[in-house]
Amino acid sequence: MEYKNILLTVKEKTAFVTINRPDKLNALNNATLDELKHCFNAIKNDNAVNVVIITGAGEKAFIAGADISELNKLNTVEGKIFSEKGQEVFNLIEKLGKPVIAVVNGFALGGGCELALACHIRIASEKAKFGQPEVNLGIIPGYGGTQRLTRLINSGRSSEMILTGDLIDSHEALRIGLVNKVFSSEEIMSKAIEMAEKISTKGQIAVRMALRAIVSCNDTSESEGQNLESSLFAICCGTEDFKEGTLAFLEKRKPNFKNE
Repeated sequence: MEYKNILLTVKEKTAFVTINRPDKLNALNNATLDELKHCFNAIKNDNAVNVVIITGAGEKAFIAGADISELNKLNTVEGKIFSEKGQEVFNLIEKLGKPVIAVVNGFALGGGCELALACHIRIASEKAKFGQPEVNLGIIPGYGGTQRLTRLINSGRSSEMILTGDLIDSHEALRIGLVNKVFSSEEIMSKAIEMAEKISTKGQIAVRMALRAIVSCNDTSESEGQNLESSLFAICCGTEDFKEGTLAFLEKRKPNFKNE
């Protein structure tokens, strides 16, 4: 598939996905969602990729939200389809099986904030702004925002963001746990690459098992999650990476993981 609205490159086991509609502040239209779905399915099946970094083109926006020119034409039936399509793509990102790092380099509003929430790690530039301003348009978040934001930062804070439509800056996002780290615009991408490279040095079977257990927290009780954790821990114990990792520790050397 030839992409018109996103860019995809792979370098040293990291896939870089860029929403490339800077003239529209990288707003998500139907075509962009289709490209993201195709792109992340390809990444999921690409053994050369360990980690994904996703960002937005230009200096103003990560993703400024959904494309309002498409949004304002929806009726009740079309609205359900619209919401479910976005949820499907963002669920794919969340359950990719590989870590996805959101590099939020500007406005992350509406669907943009929701996409960042679907990623496993979020780092922001000092210029970033976050918000779920859908109530200003007479609607609510439809791409999973009511659910993921509430689980991440608690119901009181998510209620305030969603019901007022107010934006918060990167430092407030860090304070309430919406993002992991804040960096300057000049260093944010290098810091993301540094993090991705660190993750790639670990045993990738263990990384993926850990990610699966973490993501399951949204869908399981604590006891069910612990049962899953035990099963995934057991799988790791049967790998060559486990033998290599523990032996390397005992021999005081760096492990040479082969993902086996």
